[in-house]
Amino acid sequence: MMNSPPVFIDLSMDEQVQELRKYFKNLGAEISSEKSSKGVEDDLHKIIGVCDVCFKDGDPAQIDCILNSIVSIMITISLDRGENIILAYCEKMTKAPNVALTKVCLQSLWRLFNNLDTSSPLRYHVYYHLVQVAKQCDQVMEVFSGVEQVKSQFANCPPSAEQMQKLYRLLHDVTKDTNLEVSAKVMIELLGTYTSDNACVAREDAMKCIVTALADPNTFLLDPLLALKPVRFLEGDLIHDLLSIFVSEKLPAYIQFYEDHKEFVTSQGLNHEQNMKKMRLLTFMQLAESNPEMSFDTLTKELQITEDEVEPFVIEVLKTKLVRARLDQANRKVHISSTMHRTFGAPQWEQLRDLLHAWKDNLSTIRDGLTQVSAAQLDLARSQKLVH
Repeated sequence: MMNSPPVFIDLSMDEQVQELRKYFKNLGAEISSEKSSKGVEDDLHKIIGVCDVCFKDGDPAQIDCILNSIVSIMITISLDRGENIILAYCEKMTKAPNVALTKVCLQSLWRLFNNLDTSSPLRYHVYYHLVQVAKQCDQVMEVFSGVEQVKSQFANCPPSAEQMQKLYRLLHDVTKDTNLEVSAKVMIELLGTYTSDNACVAREDAMKCIVTALADPNTFLLDPLLALKPVRFLEGDLIHDLLSIFVSEKLPAYIQFYEDHKEFVTSQGLNHEQNMKKMRLLTFMQLAESNPEMSFDTLTKELQITEDEVEPFVIEVLKTKLVRARLDQANRKVHISSTMHRTFGAPQWEQLRDLLHAWKDNLSTIRDGLTQVSAAQLDLARSQKLVH
């Protein structure tokens, strides 16, 4: 997380305003050097209106000092008067002409964000623009580490559902090219903000969520998506059919879908070869659930690969840690120790329940055995004491 030192300027507010006006006027900005008679809010509006002229100066350290001075005044403005001022400043910070100055603007917005009261609704607007600026200088992960971190930032003043939807869309957009796993989680969180009443309007978000999850090479448990209300509204659409294949079908079903809908798959930005790789792994997981031992011949047939590709494929599967297995090259077999369930529905819950009951029964047996051993030891000790 970026450092955000407290804002402190060793000048009175009037002196800061005067200095800022003079500074920007000297840079050629259309602003008077005299303070406004309408108060500090009017001064700030005018100063912020021309503050981007300092970007031409090119000295990041000097610009950081100027922006810090503006921020130190902004955080003193009352909530009812501060929204337009802060929004105007945030917009200016997105206009830096190069990466070096963008980083200065990012630091300034982060400073503003952390110096606003945690109960202020204005922090949402600052954070939204903060993410935009972070994307421009490739520092998104400095201000966003995950969904829970975002929620914690607004714990004292949660934004509206519409605001969070807007923010989640932005976070998805800025992470989709660099971190598909995080991007997929963001989209799932976004769909979770919809209710039964408005899920029907989330079609585009639902499609993006599905595509992101399918494209993410590290996302394999996909059936929870089917339970999301906006995804349910896509039933009957091709994208829902494709998701269903990835949730529960085997490789041949995907190949047939691709043969029938090549243009659709391509239009969604999905890579066919990556889809094939993922479906082979999902198919292997499904086979492993009911087959503790599989021959190389079975795998070549089910996964549509050559025998020479079996060992490299299994090694790649083991790297994911989704399956624990052992290669038996001599007998051309794969022995499965355990596998993550591809879907987790009622049968899996029942299996888990049975395992827990068996575990409980075993613990009870062990406890009873230890009780008997303890009692026998006590009896032996007593008998020996009586003898002596």
